[in-house]
Amino acid sequence: MDLTPVKTAHLTRLADYTRTLYRAPELRKLFFELTLQCNERCFHCGSSCTAARGDELSCEEWLRIIDEVERDFGTERLQLCVTGGEPLLRRDLFDIMGHAHERGFRWGMTSNATLITPDVARRLAEVGMGTISVSIDGLRDTHDRLRGLSGGYDRAMEGIQNLIDVGAFHAIQVTTVVNHATIDQLDELFGVMDGLDIDSWRVIGLEPIGRALLRPDLMLTADDQRRLLSFIRERRREGYPLEYGCSHYLGMGYEAEVREWYWLCNAGVYTASIMANGDIGACLDIERRPETIQGNIRRDRLRDVWERRFELFRRDLSDSCEQCRACEHVRFCRGDAHHSWDYDQNRPMVCLRGTLF
Repeated sequence: MDLTPVKTAHLTRLADYTRTLYRAPELRKLFFELTLQCNERCFHCGSSCTAARGDELSCEEWLRIIDEVERDFGTERLQLCVTGGEPLLRRDLFDIMGHAHERGFRWGMTSNATLITPDVARRLAEVGMGTISVSIDGLRDTHDRLRGLSGGYDRAMEGIQNLIDVGAFHAIQVTTVVNHATIDQLDELFGVMDGLDIDSWRVIGLEPIGRALLRPDLMLTADDQRRLLSFIRERRREGYPLEYGCSHYLGMGYEAEVREWYWLCNAGVYTASIMANGDIGACLDIERRPETIQGNIRRDRLRDVWERRFELFRRDLSDSCEQCRACEHVRFCRGDAHHSWDYDQNRPMVCLRGTLF
């Protein structure tokens, strides 16, 4: 059955809706980058995390931010997403997010899980964590090599099991970043994930951001991209809770088949972030430069920044790229993702035209 007409109709409606979002964005996910300190050194880290910086927000500042966000945006539709670095390296994490829980916020976290002991898992439940995404980037030796921590795989898997044992979380997800050297492990890794009592497995390709820019040899080839997405599509058709990330427009062959819905870059229309030093931006994977930083929470109120700035993210990136404007897919792609946009050359660093469609 050819679903192209149906998908075209859906994508056309989404394109029209996107114009509405540009005019009237709705903050649904607010990321808290609690620290840049990390106990791993992942070669693909978009934020190049290693150690905490001297200008990171204090516990008192985060508590003030939570109160202010609750007053300005409410808690009904907004979810807080905690990330780092490794958030659990902040000893005051439970104080900060316990306060958010008391104020009525739903919240989730991204973690490498190496610090999640049974006690930590129970404490996370007590302060209201509902969801978590844990990074597993390959089989044991591969994972440890890519993330720069000997024994990291075993500790992460123990952390996942400790979370499962608590039985109090809405969703436990594993996220895997696949590169050219690890794509051959997909089938074996699927067997590992299938044996875990997790709620979903999120698989994404290596992106040209952060430290990964130093390893162009590990970027996915065209064949890798097709193989990855076909793998996800087939497993989903079998009923497995596997999904591709929100990274790119994929064309008619894969849109709405490797993730729940259609391509839309959420940066600045549904999503904002407060960085460890207080800078305000959209998606945390976006290159940090003057035009992408919209303010700083130490001097600006998030509501004012959300309502009066973010102009960069509320237009089609394709408007700045002649090649994109001339593409027949421009209405649906809109120039692709902000996190993989070359802001110096005004062009996408990743374009799957010619690869997938």
